[in-house]
Amino acid sequence: MFCTPSRPSRSHNPRDRALPDRRHHHPDLTKLRGWRAMQAEEGLPETGWEQEKKWALRMGLTGSDSIDDKSIPTFARGELPHYAGINTFLKAPYAEDVTEVKHYDATVLGIPFDGGTTYRAGTRFGPQGVRKISALYTPYNYEMAVDLREQMTLCDAGDVFTIPANIEKTFDQITRGVSHVASSGSLPIMIGGDHSIGFPCVRGIAECTSKKIGIIHFDRHADIQEKDLDERMHTTPWFHATNMPNVPAKNLVQIGIGGWQVPREAVKVARERETNIITMRDMEEMGIDKTVEMALEMAWDGVDMVYLSFDIDSIDCGFVPGTGWPEPGGFLPREALALVSKVAAEGICGMELVEVSPPYDQSEITALMGTRVIVDVLGSLVASGKMGDHKRHMDKPVTIPHGEFEGKRWSNAT
Repeated sequence: MFCTPSRPSRSHNPRDRALPDRRHHHPDLTKLRGWRAMQAEEGLPETGWEQEKKWALRMGLTGSDSIDDKSIPTFARGELPHYAGINTFLKAPYAEDVTEVKHYDATVLGIPFDGGTTYRAGTRFGPQGVRKISALYTPYNYEMAVDLREQMTLCDAGDVFTIPANIEKTFDQITRGVSHVASSGSLPIMIGGDHSIGFPCVRGIAECTSKKIGIIHFDRHADIQEKDLDERMHTTPWFHATNMPNVPAKNLVQIGIGGWQVPREAVKVARERETNIITMRDMEEMGIDKTVEMALEMAWDGVDMVYLSFDIDSIDCGFVPGTGWPEPGGFLPREALALVSKVAAEGICGMELVEVSPPYDQSEITALMGTRVIVDVLGSLVASGKMGDHKRHMDKPVTIPHGEFEGKRWSNAT
């Protein structure tokens, strides 16, 4: 006969169990960025938002009597509601008369062109896609404690008139548009379009100044060969940009290059011209801060200003499927945003966001990421006090004539 040994009774009352020592924390919240950002918001002005609401009532009529919030107009105008209205970038004012861009700190230019594409077309719809999803955002960033509407001025000048069948005429149009904005003193922000636009964009700024320009370029591809398929394409912008006398090749810094899509022709040019390449693995091993420190040191060496080029395919294609030439192994979104913010904190003379291709996008996540890159750059410029630093270097402004017209379009008004 087997006897079952007796077991001590086990209480099911939690109070009877021995509890581990508990630590009673009294954290210093003032060390948290979140706490500091919360306090900083109190110091931000609200005059811009109040003006926006008054403008909406003037342009859109006052709301119906049943509406309790008397700031709501009858017709949607401005930021609200995010799902309605005609979208500019971030619902900023539309500078239909482009001579008015001189009144703004920064000007958004759409460049709907994909004639330089060598694989998947569709980036001509990039400006539309980015503008559409940008309506999701407000001008305020909690972590940065920045409100773009209150601390800078921004407009959207619409799109450059590109020529679908002619890349060289399109380049001339782009250069002319960018040089107009740069000459006005406003910071040009270009939304592409494929990466072939990099050359005419830099050319547009370079012809307005006698000073030297460095370039910081985020991409998985080197984009520095002379020709591709016998033409200047989206794989060639930096060969031609660094041919200009005030855009030295030694000040071209490319971050994130690597993978199986870097042609050897491009590598040869980079070696011959002694440009600077930081691979994705380099960034991983050095870390974000060291990568930016090195990039800024090389890009700013002996120049007066730096241009920022961001190809959306530099981010791992799992996060940005809507692009013409996807490549695995790129930046994580947080890495990309940290990198561009730190680069912008030293000041830029212009920037481009390229290769967003809405026909290949999923739920607009690629266009949203492109929007975030732009607003984080603007926020960093504001937070660091560098917005407008480029103006003093525009010492050779161009003047472009405009046509003569009086009256109102499609109107019987006299």
